[in-house]
Amino acid sequence: MREELLVRGRIADDTGVDTLWINEGFGHDAFSGMTLLAVETSNVRLGTAVVNVYSRTAGALAQHYATLDQLSNGRIVAGLGTSGTGVIERFHGLTYQPAIQRLSETVKLLQAFWRHERITYHGAWYDIDRAIVMGIDPVQSELPIYLATLHPNSVRLTAEQADGWLPAWIPFERLGAAITEMRAWSADAGRDPMTVDVRAPSMITVVNDAAKAEKVRENRRQQLAFFVARNGDFYYRQFVRHGFADEAALIRRDWNSNGAEAGIAALPKGLEDHFDFIGPLEACIEKIEMQAELGVDLHQVSVHTEDRAEWGKSIHRLVG
Repeated sequence: MREELLVRGRIADDTGVDTLWINEGFGHDAFSGMTLLAVETSNVRLGTAVVNVYSRTAGALAQHYATLDQLSNGRIVAGLGTSGTGVIERFHGLTYQPAIQRLSETVKLLQAFWRHERITYHGAWYDIDRAIVMGIDPVQSELPIYLATLHPNSVRLTAEQADGWLPAWIPFERLGAAITEMRAWSADAGRDPMTVDVRAPSMITVVNDAAKAEKVRENRRQQLAFFVARNGDFYYRQFVRHGFADEAALIRRDWNSNGAEAGIAALPKGLEDHFDFIGPLEACIEKIEMQAELGVDLHQVSVHTEDRAEWGKSIHRLVG
């Protein structure tokens, strides 16, 4: 695993990939892999997509990101979110408190720590008198903060406070309207709306073999069903909000009544294609171009192959 991470990281670095994103759910942590990549690469940005704001304090997050900013010579992006009840309550054992306030407070404190401000802060979740100034000097004068938000109120927070938006589970047919709405909220807050980057909610997966593509699609169907049925109302409502109320209700009902296999089986055929694209290289490029026309700045791309040379050629073509 280590060698593959570093080899692909170096290829991405040499090819001109904008950002390598490291996820964190209930498996590997994000920061260990980012540390390896920070010392093995020179150009590509390194981002967390996403780290939750419950299992680490704002101070701990500031330490992690500032240390990595030094190691990477200023290439760190903080991708933050609230995750969902499935991870926060059933893995970390914490109460999934009202999310927007916690996210907002974490952003404010992260920015203050980064600027070495000796702040006093009394919020709903953090209570600090004359904060100790962080003893790390990051390279970037400001920490780029991207927020993974779904509900309109939290998306508005992103538009008002963040440098980027990491949306999820928005179907292709509604993506343009969602981006337009977010940018309008940013303008209402007195910001230049085009300074808020948008990363595509969809994953574009390059798979040239039809049988392998079907396996990738089945894995994505399983993930979709889990988010609908078992990762809390937070995600369930996202599918309802975007026009899939009947489908979401059926998946959740069958999962809760008869288990995971029944819930996955209840997922209508082709539903996953509203949210992701899986196909050969040239078709994926066309999908990326379509997303760019809708206002996407950064695209989530995965190349499904164990052949390093093929992986590198595909990445080079995608970037070019």
